[in-house]
Amino acid sequence: MAQPSGEGFKLDQYLLHHVENTHEWHLPFGISVPLPYPLSLHLLMILIASSILILLFVVLYDKQSNRPRGRLSNALESFVLFIRNDIAIENLGEEDGRKMTPVFCTMFFMILTLNLLGLIPLFSTATANFNVTGGLMLATFFYLTVGAIRKNGFKGFCHAFVIPGVPKVLNPGMIVIEVLGLIIRSVVLMVRLFANLLGGHFVLLSLTGMSVVLGLITLPFVVPVVLFVYLLEIFVAFLQAYIFTFLSAIFIGQMYHPEH
Repeated sequence: MAQPSGEGFKLDQYLLHHVENTHEWHLPFGISVPLPYPLSLHLLMILIASSILILLFVVLYDKQSNRPRGRLSNALESFVLFIRNDIAIENLGEEDGRKMTPVFCTMFFMILTLNLLGLIPLFSTATANFNVTGGLMLATFFYLTVGAIRKNGFKGFCHAFVIPGVPKVLNPGMIVIEVLGLIIRSVVLMVRLFANLLGGHFVLLSLTGMSVVLGLITLPFVVPVVLFVYLLEIFVAFLQAYIFTFLSAIFIGQMYHPEH
């Protein structure tokens, strides 16, 4: 009796193999490159993304304004101006928005680059690792706490948790709720980015694995669906970078300017 196509192929192991953080860089055609400790696969992706951003903004970006710029410089500047005007200044005001623009630009472009790297078979998705998204969350939490204390003072920082118009007897309970809300909002940033990127890759890899499990006869049906989901994942890569940066700006703006 002929064995079914894909016998011996374990889809669950195939999925985990492509999203887990290991000390091996799995390349196409079954090639694995061992990584020296403490370098891990996702840490390597972060270093590669950082190198790409340095290359883009330090080497290739044209800073001269008195001559025509190339398409790359114009595209990068369009993103930077959008982040400055529509995210930073919109949520933190003119002065604080301009000061925080480099932070939000770094956040946006790092997340976007890591997301897009994960869509290239040669690389892995570091933002599908909750340790990476947790590090990004801690950067936001730093500005929510330390940054707010530096701007408003410790007394002003504590005053941000007091809701105007609430009876004083309810203030202790409301302060606890507000503090928990600050922590929960930060954790949601981490989980949202991690879950969306991990879930999207599970969908792509599951659809690809179907052609192995069900046989090559399914390729004409699977390929168009995989292509559509892949294009959707490119959109999600931009969207999640924007959402993380936008929500971070909103939360930081609320702590910097609690009176609003």
